[in-house]
Amino acid sequence: MTNSRKNRKVDGFLRKAKKWKGEFETLRNIVLDCELTEDIKWMHPCYMFENKNIVLIHGFKEYCALLFHKGALLQDPHGILIQQTENVQAARQIRFTNVQEIVEMETILKAYIYEAIEVEKAGLEVNFKKSTEFIIPEELQTKFDENPALKTAFEALTPGRQRGYIFHFSAPKQSKTRVSRVEKCMQKILSGKGLND
Repeated sequence: MTNSRKNRKVDGFLRKAKKWKGEFETLRNIVLDCELTEDIKWMHPCYMFENKNIVLIHGFKEYCALLFHKGALLQDPHGILIQQTENVQAARQIRFTNVQEIVEMETILKAYIYEAIEVEKAGLEVNFKKSTEFIIPEELQTKFDENPALKTAFEALTPGRQRGYIFHFSAPKQSKTRVSRVEKCMQKILSGKGLND
């Protein structure tokens, strides 16, 4: 790996890292050995092949991870890929808690990275569930029945925005909280905006 492959924005990210600094640096060196282009995306080091995202390095409280953007398409012979939450459809993580784990897995990690590159070269895509395949929360359906314009506006949203609302409305355990969330978001939906717009 040459220093010319390193991106100064990632240097800055690593300088500021308070936790997982050694792990991030070790992962960075492994990924750069696979001849990917380095940049910062979503505030984390991201590595690309011909401008297609392959892997992202990120950290959490309990672990740091190498996230494969199309990890669901990888073979995973070692059974190490983790689906972060049940709603994540494409990405998969390999998690670490120390530098030694990463060093011991270097050969395996490179094999997964090279497979991810081959997935991109082949033009493979993850088959995402359509928004219509997700269960509409009862509380949202009630509002649709009361206000047909709300249903029309919801159906006009992009699939990603629809999923965002469905997940947001479905998360609380109590119905009254779900109702409250729907009511708070009705005007945004009617305005054609997503949850985070």
